[in-house]
Amino acid sequence: MEEMEEELKCPVCGSFYREPIILPCSHNLCQACARNILVQTPDSESPQSRRASGSAVSDYDYLDLDKMSLYSEADSGYGSYGGFASAPTTPCQKSPNGVRVFPPAAPPPPAALAPPPPPRNACLTCPQCHRSLVLDERGLRGFPRNRLLEGVIDRYQQGRAAALRCQLCEKAPKEAAVMCEQCDVFYCDPCRLRCHPPRGPLAKHRLVPPAQGRVSRRLSPRKISTCTDHELENHSMYCVQCKSPVCYQCLEEGKHSSHEVKALGAMWKLHKSQLSQALNGLSDRAKEAKEFLVQLRNMVQQIQENSVEFEACLVAQCDALIDALNRRKAQLLSRVNKEHEHKLKVVRDQISHCTVKLRQTTGLMEYCLEVIKENDPSGFLQISDALIRRVHLTEDQWGKGTLTPRMTTDFDLNLDNAPLLQSIHQLDFVQMKVSSPVPAPPILQLEECCTHNNSATLSWKQPPLSTVQVEGYILELDDGNGGQFREVYVGKETMCTVDGLHFNSTYSARVKAFNKSGVSPYSKTLVLQTSEGCNFDTQGSPYSQLVAWFSFDPASAHADIIFSNDNLTVTCNSYDDRVVLGKTGFSKGLHYWELSIDRYDNHPDPAFGVARIDVLKDAMLGKDDKAWAMYVDNNRSWFMHNNSHTNRTEGGITKGATVGVLLDLTRRTLTFSINEDQQGPVAFENLEGLFFPAVSLNRNVQVTLHTGLPVPEFYASRSAMP
Repeated sequence: MEEMEEELKCPVCGSFYREPIILPCSHNLCQACARNILVQTPDSESPQSRRASGSAVSDYDYLDLDKMSLYSEADSGYGSYGGFASAPTTPCQKSPNGVRVFPPAAPPPPAALAPPPPPRNACLTCPQCHRSLVLDERGLRGFPRNRLLEGVIDRYQQGRAAALRCQLCEKAPKEAAVMCEQCDVFYCDPCRLRCHPPRGPLAKHRLVPPAQGRVSRRLSPRKISTCTDHELENHSMYCVQCKSPVCYQCLEEGKHSSHEVKALGAMWKLHKSQLSQALNGLSDRAKEAKEFLVQLRNMVQQIQENSVEFEACLVAQCDALIDALNRRKAQLLSRVNKEHEHKLKVVRDQISHCTVKLRQTTGLMEYCLEVIKENDPSGFLQISDALIRRVHLTEDQWGKGTLTPRMTTDFDLNLDNAPLLQSIHQLDFVQMKVSSPVPAPPILQLEECCTHNNSATLSWKQPPLSTVQVEGYILELDDGNGGQFREVYVGKETMCTVDGLHFNSTYSARVKAFNKSGVSPYSKTLVLQTSEGCNFDTQGSPYSQLVAWFSFDPASAHADIIFSNDNLTVTCNSYDDRVVLGKTGFSKGLHYWELSIDRYDNHPDPAFGVARIDVLKDAMLGKDDKAWAMYVDNNRSWFMHNNSHTNRTEGGITKGATVGVLLDLTRRTLTFSINEDQQGPVAFENLEGLFFPAVSLNRNVQVTLHTGLPVPEFYASRSAMP
């Protein structure tokens, strides 16, 4: 029974139906909720004005359609009313399920007991199928009351403890204190005092305890449905063409003279039989769905078991590779140790040989010195020739590579690990069956996206390295008020212009690609701001702003730049100026962003502006011809391009200040502001090409980027002048 509860609740108020009425589209509404969402339509949209102008709505009179409160071109009970040329200016509210609810134009006087009549030429839009229905002079009384649904709700509530709670509390219904037998409503004490005072006509109503009221409600005879046109007549027949019960008086008046009419009881039994047969088929589908859910739950268990088994197998395979690598590592280390021992042995042998030879040489030198000290000429000459030959021979022996190391200290071993590393990087699972992949998310080209008046042009492309075939794209926009997305384009083109948007509204756009294998994820969402109807550029065309969110780009920044806060906050670890760019480049449209000064020590000179992608990253912004910037200190600011300073302006920055940068590529100008005060005139003109937001700073400055901002007032007011 709990699954049925959603069928018993009104799509507008979200509560159980109260006095439900049946719309021609077979959906139900509370009578009070239907009255709340009535909208007055222009006279040109009324059925009477259509007939007066000679437009053929159908082959028979609108008022003769069994007094149904609508008209359509196909006589099917549905209108093609897509919108209203002059929408009501009354602010609308939203029900719990998102349906817009228009309050009544004026509240009824306190003494009025009956609801106010609907406005002339009122239109009612079904909140479920969004069909527009135009009411006739009878208004909501032209719709039959669904007493069967009321009975189902009564039985459902009787089976729940909630039936003993107040039926008028708006939030968190309190426990009912009494029940009025005449009103057939449960009241708590506050609601009884407010809605059912014991005075006037209500003083004669009988109030009973809730439990007694439930019994009396259960034992009360079932209400008999009466005709909506003749309230004193009960339904006795059924019109097959109109698909509605009718009374005897309706037949007497000839409203259904050309229609097939059958007995109400016979059609009741026939439709019950048809509904039972349909329920048998639906029951089979429900049974199949339950079996399918059991299958899916078993799959969940099987997936978990297979996952554990597969993870264990994967760990074992990786451990085997690690063991093989460790064994190879031990073998290579053994070779290194052998090379190490060999080198040490050679060097030590050479040390021993040189030590012996040096000792012999030193002995010979000492002996020769002692011989030279002798004063016997004849004795000296007898041995001098031999000593001279020995000295020369010994000297020659030292000169034949003896003093050159026989081994180098370097290890002539170079581990060739590149193939193995490549194999490790390429280590992956082998799929049993290779299926065609779905496309990658498209990329919105911000430099090509723009708004003009109340239309928007969007452009996108596939990622550069994507090789997956794409069959088409789906572009979606929301309603300009943060509502649900809807498809506005499906096709193969990569650019689309959407017309008919609301002025001065913010729309969100996204795109996805598809092929035979499926649909790609959505691209990043782009926010577009349409212009007000009175804003013009210098050529007399309405100007518009492309609202984009972006952050700083670590890939193109100088290595000394330090990023934080999702790349929205930057500082530097160098005392020299370093440049960082934004991730998004602009070539069209109107763009505005701000930078807040989080830290400002020792009076540095940060610079803010725009630059080309190849700007110098190790110099102050504006030192070369690739940047257009304003650099500031604590007292003044200057505009600088190609190391040329212009227009010194009073007004510096401190901690907590905000610097605004406004790039208008429609006028091709760049303007700066500090704390929402424009700094001098237009800073730079005649800008063309692709520009990136840019900042240069050193370690004494920290700034945070703020994007997706509307145009400041000083510029918007100037742009509003034609």
